[in-house]
Amino acid sequence: MDQLLLLESVERYLRNEMNAEEKKNFEELRKSNPELDQLVVEHHFFLEEMDRYGEIKRFKANLYDTHHTLKEKGDIKDIDPASQGKLVRLWTKYRRVVAVAASIAGITALVISGIVTAVTPKASIQDIEKLRRIVSSLEQKTNHQGKELNDVKKKIEPGTSIKFGGSSFLVDGKGYLITSAHVVQNAAQVFVQNVKGQDFRAEIVYTDALRDLAVLQIKDADFKAVQTLPYGIRKSSTELAEPIFTLGYPKDEIVYGEGYLSAKSGLQGDTMACQISITANPGNSGGPVLNKNGEVIGILNARQTTAEGFVFAIKSQNILRVVDELKKKDTAHHIRLHTSSSIKNLERVQQVKSIENCIYMVKVVENK
Repeated sequence: MDQLLLLESVERYLRNEMNAEEKKNFEELRKSNPELDQLVVEHHFFLEEMDRYGEIKRFKANLYDTHHTLKEKGDIKDIDPASQGKLVRLWTKYRRVVAVAASIAGITALVISGIVTAVTPKASIQDIEKLRRIVSSLEQKTNHQGKELNDVKKKIEPGTSIKFGGSSFLVDGKGYLITSAHVVQNAAQVFVQNVKGQDFRAEIVYTDALRDLAVLQIKDADFKAVQTLPYGIRKSSTELAEPIFTLGYPKDEIVYGEGYLSAKSGLQGDTMACQISITANPGNSGGPVLNKNGEVIGILNARQTTAEGFVFAIKSQNILRVVDELKKKDTAHHIRLHTSSSIKNLERVQQVKSIENCIYMVKVVENK
């Protein structure tokens, strides 16, 4: 088992996030695998230490804030240098008592450590080294993400009012995306954010109000083109009851949903749309609807939701029509649509991992 997946399973077990069957299977595996059992014990100790460290940091911060507040109110004052002599005398008087207490604390810590070592199965040096490498890798990843977040803040001016409009997805790896037209309506500026939290400047290059579709183009030096998109745009119609799934941003993180095609037409018999059985809200608007083969069969249009359980999607054939119209209007846009999927035979989890890097949150700065 991959070490990161194994560590994730251990954390879920320790945080009691497994269901009854998963927990039972994990505990049986733990009994038969001393290395796994050792990893559970060590990671439990590691998490406790991290929690304890966090508590100490919070306590120090609260202590500092309290001290600063009391000092501003005049309730306390800094120590008078003349009174420091009293502290020295107190230390001289009671330092032997403090030394004895410290010794007892140290001995207690050693005894507890010895007990843990005695009752815990012996781990190989290789296992411990693996754990250290995993922790180091996670720390480096966290630091890298922190740097990326700092870079993002520089792109959007402080105090800018951002509307989190909806979702979008790449139709050409060079930075062309499709979203719903109503998502970017009245936009003065548009930013798109990927699954890693990076923001990119984008422009609206085409809108079709009738189909409620818009084409965006990422125009940002930090954007790196995607060589090949994992999914394709389906040209033909979708069968009734065909399983489908969605990826989008109804909240700050990407969300997966699944359902099926419940009607081949949309609201009031609209032939440009289809009805799907899935949970959605306005934040999903503009996100892709895909079938089991990883083909885009529609663009989720949560604006047309009129009753619980009724969600509609603009059929994927309209993407082809909108892109053709854009090319005719402006020949500078060389958009190449893929109609074949490279993730057809993958399991759903692997399909989602391949697709999620191509799904973007849409952020809009509206005209005043």
